[in-house]
Amino acid sequence: MAFHTRSNSFPSGPHPVNQEVDEYLSRLRSSETTSTSSISHRLSGLQDLHDCVDRLLQLPLTQQSLAQEKHQKWADEILDGSLRMLDVCSTAKDAMLQTKECIQELQSIIRRRRKDQSGVVTSEVRKYLTLRKTVKKAIHKALGNLKANRSTFSLLNNDQETISIFSKLRDVEVVTLTVLESVLSFISGPKSKPSSWSLVSKMVQSKRIACEEEMKVNEFAQVDAALKSHTSLDDAHNQFNNLNSCIQDQEEGLDCLFRLLIKTRVSLLNISSH
Repeated sequence: MAFHTRSNSFPSGPHPVNQEVDEYLSRLRSSETTSTSSISHRLSGLQDLHDCVDRLLQLPLTQQSLAQEKHQKWADEILDGSLRMLDVCSTAKDAMLQTKECIQELQSIIRRRRKDQSGVVTSEVRKYLTLRKTVKKAIHKALGNLKANRSTFSLLNNDQETISIFSKLRDVEVVTLTVLESVLSFISGPKSKPSSWSLVSKMVQSKRIACEEEMKVNEFAQVDAALKSHTSLDDAHNQFNNLNSCIQDQEEGLDCLFRLLIKTRVSLLNISSH
């Protein structure tokens, strides 16, 4: 009987939702490649993570911790983080949409096969490449802001459950921004820098191979390279189709993620207003 009484006095284990969040965080951290399938997979993983986060925010303990006045600074940091995630996701969505619309317009002109095809298509190719420069500039600005705005905060509290909640929500932000950063980098394509003759040949060879490997799995970079090198537009047709398929997959993933991020922010705002 004494043993039975003592066992009932033990604190209960963590809520299953907490463990679920930890599992998704672990899976996303372990996924570091940037191939098309990997990025789509990671976006899907982010959707599962934020769906789980929404359930975490409905727990009474979570809401109590976020609503306490003494935790206001940490709660504000989490709220600011939700806005950062929305901003970066919105940038990725816009980049996808602009690229898709321009590609579809270019494909439409190619299909019409006009007599003055060369001049018209050349004009559209130039328009697409100009758009790509604009998109890349916006992406690089977003990535720069992302690095500049990353901050940390310390949790000085004896309540381990409270520390666990805030740390978990901050980890969610960090992992989400990391995945979105990889999406933006993928859309932008690999950076190509001219090699200096003074570099050690082995290093040059290594970088060249790395760039080629990245190009193989980056539909955006493949289309950019094909158009810049004046590849036959008929030969580039399959690359356009591959890029459209890639955009569709990632666009759907970003749209779903964006809705979940809005839902999370609304939940945080509701908690903070009570």
